[in-house]
Amino acid sequence: MLFVLCSRSLHRPSNIIRVLILISLLQPTVVTTNCILEPRRAYKNRIFTMNEVGVDGVKHICEDRDFSEVIANAKSMKGFPKTVEPADFHTVGFNHRVVLPLAGKVIEAAKAGDLSRIFLIGGCDGTEWDRNYFTDLAEETPSDSIILTLGCAKNRLIRSPKLKGETIANGLPRVLDMGQCNDSYSAVVVALELAKALDCGVNDLPLSLAVSHLEQKAAAVLLTLLHLGVKNIRLGPTIPAFLTPGVLELLSKEFNLMPTGDASEDLKLMMSGK
Repeated sequence: MLFVLCSRSLHRPSNIIRVLILISLLQPTVVTTNCILEPRRAYKNRIFTMNEVGVDGVKHICEDRDFSEVIANAKSMKGFPKTVEPADFHTVGFNHRVVLPLAGKVIEAAKAGDLSRIFLIGGCDGTEWDRNYFTDLAEETPSDSIILTLGCAKNRLIRSPKLKGETIANGLPRVLDMGQCNDSYSAVVVALELAKALDCGVNDLPLSLAVSHLEQKAAAVLLTLLHLGVKNIRLGPTIPAFLTPGVLELLSKEFNLMPTGDASEDLKLMMSGK
């Protein structure tokens, strides 16, 4: 058995558990993009990197894409001793190429009163207890709303029993997994195209954003949103250090950028467009 981890998978708590399970089963893992911490010696010989990822002492797969050592390593492993029963499935891949053809259904649902609001809840994940804010916020959103989620923080939502399998009146899933932080582009495209279809600005959409920050990728996403003039972004669970008091004051004034607060109170404000 071989596993390929396609994004920042080795230092996010929501993914660490999965990775530790893989390692405990002695499976080789290829990390293809983003972040990786120094692996422990117990499984270092089963970690492989490629593309821009690299760490001292870990075998790197070069441009020749020679996976023979990985495959040999995988074949020597015992594999899974059992499978999960019953099987649990989660639909992924709601990037802009999939969502945009459904724009008509989204607009019709909004006009018919079947869609009250769209939430974008996602970003990085971490170990801080107050990151539960994003789970709490998602679980408290009304049943006639849609949640776009991405990044490692999405794992706080997609595993929620309260949200699992939920749909709005026209059958669209309530939670649309758009991918990892690499796929934030898709969320931006969806917002821009919906605004174009409704002949309005992005800030006129029934859209609220709660971004979970931890490291540089989330910073890039935030800067992109600000460049597009997106307002009323909630950022948390703490304000990043690069937003000094002076910068935060400016962004609050110009974009109404704000820290996350109490999930219930924030939701009330979001539903009113604030």
